[in-house]
Amino acid sequence: MSRLRTVARRGRRTFIGAALAVAVAAATGGWAVGNAQSAVTGPAPGAAAWRADRSLGVRLPDPATARPADVARFFAALTDGQRQALVAQHPLTVGNLDGAPPALRYAANSRALKAERDRQLARATDPGGTLQDHRRAGKAAARCASLLSPGRRILAFDPRGRGQVAEVYGDLAAAEHTAVIVPGSDIDLSSFDRARDPYGTPAGMARSLRTRLAADAPRARTAVIAWAGYTTPVGIAPDATTGRLADAGAPRLARFLSGLAAVGAPAPAVLCHSYGSVVCGLAVPQLDGGGIADLVVFGSPGIRRDNVAELHTSARVWAARDASDWIGDIPNVELLGLGHGADPTDPAFGARRVPAERAVGHTGYFAPGTDSLRNFTAIVLGRYGAVR
Repeated sequence: MSRLRTVARRGRRTFIGAALAVAVAAATGGWAVGNAQSAVTGPAPGAAAWRADRSLGVRLPDPATARPADVARFFAALTDGQRQALVAQHPLTVGNLDGAPPALRYAANSRALKAERDRQLARATDPGGTLQDHRRAGKAAARCASLLSPGRRILAFDPRGRGQVAEVYGDLAAAEHTAVIVPGSDIDLSSFDRARDPYGTPAGMARSLRTRLAADAPRARTAVIAWAGYTTPVGIAPDATTGRLADAGAPRLARFLSGLAAVGAPAPAVLCHSYGSVVCGLAVPQLDGGGIADLVVFGSPGIRRDNVAELHTSARVWAARDASDWIGDIPNVELLGLGHGADPTDPAFGARRVPAERAVGHTGYFAPGTDSLRNFTAIVLGRYGAVR
């Protein structure tokens, strides 16, 4: 009898695993739509030169190991002239250094973006390059130029791989309420604020949320950060069905959130879309229980946690999924490395449910006029009784 039960359990696991693979393939048109990505990890280029710099007569904080709180104390002890000298000498390091003052990071990333724009423009006219090389470089230069537009506040920029970026909407230094948007698949420097499907991009979601915040609380000082600071999957499979890229991205997100706390920003609501919720599920326990006010996952395939308790956080945990979101057709299992586990919208998971009846599809949660956007706004403002 025991052997029969064992065989039956193995059969169920095999069936679930097969169902997961079939569902993913059906939702994406097959495994071929996704390409395996190499995760960008570690400090941005230039870290070695930063570590070797003794121009201030002191050892500079190691971008790979220094705690954001220590970074904040280091910059607080410098003169303005010393800070500006470091920006000029090491723009990519300062621009991505969690714990550095936001205004300093904006200035550093402006320098880094200009340098990258010029580098790509040179490649676009390089006689040794192919027509494809020229076109690719021209598009990259245009993206950098767009991020250099007046008024944009770029809090992080890393040109490696497909490119990573974080942007602030609002005045982070003066904000009373903050939010961080963590996107899912297919987001990088080229798609960060694309015109097509705007509410599926971190920039589009952040702009929509900030607009609604201003409408619902015109006297409140708010800031929303669109954070595309990890290597996202391309397509749905195979990377989107495993936790490999989330494992690489989670420490980057945890460090970023710790950096916000180190510079005195209010504990944010962290809103995580699709595969981004997997990153958040792995990052939040690394914050030692604090650092954020609310965790909101939406359009989530699972967060690699069985329940809220496994997040080890004091933050309120929320979950949303609209009825037309195809992610609901993906089996909530984790087997042989595939799948992301329990459904966060299941009452047994323990998250607070966020109504999203007016949202449409997988990327419609921040569309104007939706109840999901109204509810997300209420959460960021701390008006929890208005979530309905």
